[in-house]
Amino acid sequence: MLDPELLERITARRAELDELEERLAKELAEVRAERDELAVAERVLERVSGQLAEERSSDLPTPRQVAGRAVMLIPHREPGVEESTLPPDYQRILIVARQAAGPVMAREVGEAVGVDISVRAKLEPLRGKLVRLVDRGWLRKLPDGRFTSRL
Repeated sequence: MLDPELLERITARRAELDELEERLAKELAEVRAERDELAVAERVLERVSGQLAEERSSDLPTPRQVAGRAVMLIPHREPGVEESTLPPDYQRILIVARQAAGPVMAREVGEAVGVDISVRAKLEPLRGKLVRLVDRGWLRKLPDGRFTSRL
């Protein structure tokens, strides 16, 4: 006859091992998913890094593919990087900011470059370009939200 106490211990241990197996299987699935995400991130980083290197070495900017979309990379303002390396619409924005009597709002730039400023959906992309030019060192943004050229 089997010892009931021993049988109970075996059953309890089997339940513990089943629970442990389930937890480890879940952790393994999470690790594999994260590893897959890291592989994708690594490929994207390599692609974008290569595109940035090409963009900096090129005289004229050209659209690049990022995540299946054509995007224009805006170079940072550095010695030797000319304004002519910017896309034409960014060059027009810089000209407007430079020719203004003082700092300008996005609406004023929009009027000057022909954007329908009465439609917010058309003004916001322009504001994004202005901010991108600030981030790359081509313009300066004042605390009140106006933009001015860097000399």
